[in-house]
Amino acid sequence: MEKRRIGSLEASVVGLGCNNFGRRLDLDATSAVVDAALDVGITFFDTADTYGGTRSEEYLGRALGRRREDVVVATKFGSRLDEQRRGARPEYVHRAVEDSLRRLGTDRIDLYQLHTPDFDVPIGETLGALDELVRAGKVREVGCSNFSVDQLREAEEATREGAARFVSVQNEYSLLHREPEGDVLPECESLGLAFIPYFPLANGLLTGKYRRGKDAPAESRLDSVRGERLLTDRNLDVVERLIGFSEGQGHTILELAFSWLLRRPAVASVKAVLPRI
Repeated sequence: MEKRRIGSLEASVVGLGCNNFGRRLDLDATSAVVDAALDVGITFFDTADTYGGTRSEEYLGRALGRRREDVVVATKFGSRLDEQRRGARPEYVHRAVEDSLRRLGTDRIDLYQLHTPDFDVPIGETLGALDELVRAGKVREVGCSNFSVDQLREAEEATREGAARFVSVQNEYSLLHREPEGDVLPECESLGLAFIPYFPLANGLLTGKYRRGKDAPAESRLDSVRGERLLTDRNLDVVERLIGFSEGQGHTILELAFSWLLRRPAVASVKAVLPRI
């Protein structure tokens, strides 16, 4: 499988999102998904400390086992676990990474990402703590998620010369959610940042399982709030046109959704999410 760079890292262009581990999937099912991903050449695994109530990191680490050296492991910190474990204060950054290293069963995290901006902590202070982790060998590269173009610029300006800087940003992007094209994607190209889309299939809408005039499948993960937001007449019309176009070319809408994203120069890896094997 083709690989692209995220800073100094080389990641497969198709990655595996691990948010179902520990939530919809137990350890055995997680291991089956990880095995299947490795078999097809996926080497980029992206999780977070909040996924599965912290179990995602644990299950991923156990499923990889000795194959840890063959892959790029990315995780995130900063989203609320409880009142004490949240945010991007320097002292918490150090605590959070130790917790993630322990759960993952590894001695370093390849890509450590701030899950969401912390408006109460200057970004320079967070970057200073992340730089200490890189210098200590506990983290190889650092990234961010859910950052606006202004926040990316602020982080770049706050980075001390020679210190670790964000090498990636992970924001929502798909054929149905094009907002990053207006500012964040051009900024990534300007700054040399890798862009990692999340929700590349628009919560399953771009898999073809939600069709106009048909009931949602029984195993649908869309709750009523997301369903009302996504299953609009406009979106369903777009999906029908995309299905017609892709099938006319001998492909599926899922293949179209992934290949379209990967044509963007800044996009490094598009994450698949496998609910079960």
